[in-house]
Amino acid sequence: MSALAICAVLLAFALGGILGGRVVGHFKGVDLRAAGSGNIGATNALRTQGGGFALLVLLIDAGKGALAVLLLPRLAPELASLPFACGAASVLGHCFSPWAHFNGGKGVATLAGVFLALLPLSFVWMLAAFVLCILLTGVVSLATLFGALVAVLHVTCFSPLGLLSSAGAFVAAMTLLVLLTHRSNWQRLWAGEESRFEKARVLGRALRLPVLGRP
Repeated sequence: MSALAICAVLLAFALGGILGGRVVGHFKGVDLRAAGSGNIGATNALRTQGGGFALLVLLIDAGKGALAVLLLPRLAPELASLPFACGAASVLGHCFSPWAHFNGGKGVATLAGVFLALLPLSFVWMLAAFVLCILLTGVVSLATLFGALVAVLHVTCFSPLGLLSSAGAFVAAMTLLVLLTHRSNWQRLWAGEESRFEKARVLGRALRLPVLGRP
């Protein structure tokens, strides 16, 4: 990897470290770390601060992921895998922000921005799976994992890139990261204590599916 490619990856990590929750919270006088679940992302922002606040957080976090893969790989355009490396770096930067003592969020919105820019068809599948799971369960963490797994399925079975490619390695690695960053969510889900958006569980109520978590 050339010096310019390494520079692009490092810049992507630094860009990913700009946390939307901190940026919006600074201007609104709100510390998301001290509210709700303490997570810095859009889900906690929605639960504690409302839709407008959460939308701004989501746009910043997703936008930086898209920018990282659309702009920074131009530093070394000859390296075909660089966009995926920059995408992974931006997500890791969000999870381990260098601007917040290497603490951050779970990287889902940033990952969504990367997918939208690099793998738009997989993003559509992922988004559809996420929405379906929300309508069935109301549990965001479960919907996030379901969306990531469906993205892996799409790249593996329906994309010409295939799993044994830069795209496949990226999708598989990011799915593993989703599993790791949501460890506490899986524990709460197993214990029946994971929060859910009951109003969003439209299909789950209509089909009378078992209730997961708590409202």
